[in-house]
Amino acid sequence: MKIYADPISVNCRKVLAGLELIGLPFERVHVGYFAGEQKSEAFMAMNPNAAMPVAVDGDFVLWESNAILQYAADKAGNASAYPRDLRVRADINRWLFWEGSAWFASCYVYLVENCVKPLLGGAPDPAVLEAQAAQFHKLAGILDQRLAGREWIASDGPTIADIALAAPMHLHGWQQLPLDRHPNLRRWMTERIEPLPCWQKTWVGEGFTTRAA
Repeated sequence: MKIYADPISVNCRKVLAGLELIGLPFERVHVGYFAGEQKSEAFMAMNPNAAMPVAVDGDFVLWESNAILQYAADKAGNASAYPRDLRVRADINRWLFWEGSAWFASCYVYLVENCVKPLLGGAPDPAVLEAQAAQFHKLAGILDQRLAGREWIASDGPTIADIALAAPMHLHGWQQLPLDRHPNLRRWMTERIEPLPCWQKTWVGEGFTTRAA
């Protein structure tokens, strides 16, 4: 399987870390996000949305990061990362849909304002951040409640739900995500997600720096 990605992006980090968790071998083909290579004619022939990542498995082309994680887990037969129990799987799917429809967008505001804008010579807009605060705390509160008394989101160990939910906050310190009101969420991110080998292997730091080539 080939993964067309730039590891600095949220959804690419999600898929790369998820595939490492799943244990499915893959070849990464670099697509430069800030260079706009995802908007090239060749890339858009694979994904007309001009968005990364894209998985290519033989003649099968798949986009949407959470769909890639589901496919990869089933392809690898990893029932720990994506359990087959009907209710557990439905629960994981619920969190994947929620991440894509709500959590990503809220965290992304902080990423753009506090990370991307300053990197490109601009400045955060306090009004934008203030406007997003209530929504962020509402969503973070949902996760914080879910994680009360739990180590992981949906199972006894990490699943693709944990990776998907962690990805939008993968630069939480630099993003300046207001996590102080959500201690369970902060604990899960710093004590469970960040020590995972799959997370360490796909490390991204301030300035969108990486350890990988």
